[in-house]
Amino acid sequence: MAGGDSVPNVHSSLDSSNKTLLKSEALYQYVLDTTVLPHEPECMRELRLLTDKHEKGFMVSPPDEAQILRMLIKLTGAKDTIEVGVYTGYSLLATALALPDDGKVIAIDVDREYYEVGRPFIEKAGVAHKVDFREGPALEHLDALLADEANHGRFDFAFVDADKPNYPKYHEQLLKLVRVGGTIVYDNTLWGGTVAMPADTPMSPLDRRFSVAIRDLNAKLSADERVEVCQLTVADGITICRRLV
Repeated sequence: MAGGDSVPNVHSSLDSSNKTLLKSEALYQYVLDTTVLPHEPECMRELRLLTDKHEKGFMVSPPDEAQILRMLIKLTGAKDTIEVGVYTGYSLLATALALPDDGKVIAIDVDREYYEVGRPFIEKAGVAHKVDFREGPALEHLDALLADEANHGRFDFAFVDADKPNYPKYHEQLLKLVRVGGTIVYDNTLWGGTVAMPADTPMSPLDRRFSVAIRDLNAKLSADERVEVCQLTVADGITICRRLV
């Protein structure tokens, strides 16, 4: 297929209701209906459904992934966190709700306009005081945090759902910011299943570039002795890293 533009992006038909790699739609719906949606806070449900209508609604985290984030934050007792890539703030809202009242999340995104879609829901939920939104390139904001040695090892948890080719750079920065024993979570680490497809599989240019980047990331994380890694086949692939040294 010349140029590759005739191949749709692997996420183009997705929203929060079907963003999964499970082969059985009925099984996924069962999981959602039984253990996920009954426990989704109303403010999160409202924001998720609004985001589904957005032209880039495929970028939203699905509710089962948000449930995992909330559980991880509570299990680890996280208090100071970082989110790289915010979009409309669905996962950010999940984080803020899970944090203790004196917890903080530094939320970084290049586009404040998307964040403003979700900000009223964050305020309505009563957790706006936990959110420190910073607009601009994440690499620059993370470098700014690293410039202050007091931030080294300060954070308990980080979630990354941003530009995939920069994931390895984020990893190096976050390993200095997140404490030993802390958690770093990466989203989209299976990229629609493309990471396991033959190299000559027809893909859109974006999918091919991101798939290569994600495969490289997965190999690096697996070989990185500074972290303990667990990859989940939830949503579009989630990789959990626990900092060891």
